[in-house]
Amino acid sequence: MHYDDVVLGRRSIRGFRPDPVPQAVLREVIALAMRAPSSLNTQPWNFYVLTGAPLDRIRAGNTERNLAGVPASRESRSHGEYAGVHRERQIEIAKQLFAAMGIERHDAAARQDWVLRGFRQFDAPVSVVITYDRAIAGGDIGPFDCGGVANALVNAAWSRGLGCVINSQGIMQSPVVREHAGIPDDQVIMICIAMGYPDDAFPANAVVSRRKSVEEAAVFVGFEDERAVAAQD
Repeated sequence: MHYDDVVLGRRSIRGFRPDPVPQAVLREVIALAMRAPSSLNTQPWNFYVLTGAPLDRIRAGNTERNLAGVPASRESRSHGEYAGVHRERQIEIAKQLFAAMGIERHDAAARQDWVLRGFRQFDAPVSVVITYDRAIAGGDIGPFDCGGVANALVNAAWSRGLGCVINSQGIMQSPVVREHAGIPDDQVIMICIAMGYPDDAFPANAVVSRRKSVEEAAVFVGFEDERAVAAQD
């Protein structure tokens, strides 16, 4: 794929075909993702690539503990509730997804089912748990670098015909993830990415989120000088 096609075509996938993903393809995707930049080339990230019975045990344990009211134990810091324009964007994408899935506002059962899908990592055949080395915990650079490699991972996956959704609900119960993924204590669990071949018949997969414009997001400083020079020329 052309790079622009990957970036502009990629979207979050929340419905997957059950087809297994070959390990060779996953290795290609991870190798591409690890070309992402990191602070001083520290490359603090690690990848736990799960499928089959171990992933099913994480799904089950995460779901059971959440439904039982066990407090969330995600190891990345939460921002808390969103407000203002950030809350508006959150509501906007939720409305798009619920409309696509035919979930009515007052349909508590359907909404609960959607939440459970998140706990199960949307039943994807593969989950990639990204961790970083605890030796650099406490600062913002390690998580920042993990964000960069996560973005690279979902784009690399899309270029290979795979869909992804970055999914923090699937690792809300970190002891479950640690146990069944075999993650040692010297690593911090940052995020997980559900991955697989997209199910084109799943309505939510057609949803494309609206993005801020360049005018809203970017401030260009010093370019007035360029216009002045051009006018003189």
